Amino acid sequence: MVDAVTTASAAGTISSGTKSLASNFETFLSLLTTQLKNQDPLSPVDSNEFTAQLTQMAGVEQQLLTNTLLKSLLGGQQAGGLSDAAAYIGKDATGVWAATELTDGKAEWNYELAANASKATLQVVNGAGQVVWSGDAPDKTSGIHAFTWDGKTTGGGQVDDGGVYTLKITATDAAGKAVTSQALIQGQVTGVELYDGQPYVTIGNSIMPLSSLISIEQRASAN
Repeated sequence: MVDAVTTASAAGTISSGTKSLASNFETFLSLLTTQLKNQDPLSPVDSNEFTAQLTQMAGVEQQLLTNTLLKSLLGGQQAGGLSDAAAYIGKDATGVWAATELTDGKAEWNYELAANASKATLQVVNGAGQVVWSGDAPDKTSGIHAFTWDGKTTGGGQVDDGGVYTLKITATDAAGKAVTSQALIQGQVTGVELYDGQPYVTIGNSIMPLSSLISIEQRASAN
């Protein structure tokens, strides 16, 4: 598995490296100054050795400047990422995302099956990882299908608005082989935000990373 590198994590790594280099730089200067103060006048530091030490010091200083420049570039990328995300506002989008908020007694998702399924089960999971509702998928054919949960638990209770819930899909074909599936959020992009240097978009009652979007379409104008 390869983890995504965000501008925030990269900036953190650079900041940590800069602090370490700065500490080493100060230590190097202190040692070099002490060495020059305490050198034997009859046996001064060899000029080649002294030149090598100065070259090392210059290299550390250059690395500090490079890190400062990289942080500036990352800051510019963060601002650019938000601007790029803002271009999606008002457009219809589809994102591979399973979390949404229960609002007005309902939570809405889409789910996609890669092939016809003989059996397909949907589960609604709360923020604590507990399955609050489970049932058969309304459509088991290949493609994208809509699903709306009314906030009722499997036991017949009703959960309050405001909680964030996740949809999970499990599907198998007639031979019992797993059918690839995924939860989707579809709708109009209504806003963008920046979290830890990564742009997020708002679709309906879901907030998801811009990187989760798999399709963008111009919203059809009303006639």
